[in-house]
Amino acid sequence: MCAIEVTPVVSTERLILRGPVVTDAPMIAALANDLNVTGMTTSMPHPYGPGDALAWIERAQGCDWAREALFVIEHRAFGVVGMLGFDHKRGSRAEIGYALGRPFWNRGYATEAVRAALKWVKRDWRRHVVVAGHFADNPASGQVLCKAGFLYTGDVELRPSLARGRDDVPTRMMVWLV
Repeated sequence: MCAIEVTPVVSTERLILRGPVVTDAPMIAALANDLNVTGMTTSMPHPYGPGDALAWIERAQGCDWAREALFVIEHRAFGVVGMLGFDHKRGSRAEIGYALGRPFWNRGYATEAVRAALKWVKRDWRRHVVVAGHFADNPASGQVLCKAGFLYTGDVELRPSLARGRDDVPTRMMVWLV
């Protein structure tokens, strides 16, 4: 008997969420090597180079898709535009995080990707609760999450930002319930 590992693929009208491959590394590094991108995440360093992208891809390829999911966000015309993932680093509930390259901001891609990923979570993981947070100085990410159906919990946590070199960035917490 042969066991074949298949990473999930989630498609929308404009986007494909799929497991990353090594050939994605140059584009991931180019998009993420922007402090305005990495500075809005907890765990991405700045500068962000090809080695960082390869390490992320290796982590994604080795993840247990039953508990963690790391996707590349690929636009059907433009190629890789960002990354999205779910993990359980801070508790039993899945937490979503994402980053889009600056050339692809304000086009609805983040909202489209998050909505598609949440449908996947509901269908494949059979989860009905996902948590998220956005840095208080990144209201655009809050708008993405609101449009995808997240609600504010009223909690503000101090979270790290590796790119900023801080461990105390105010983060507005949200929850998605279905």
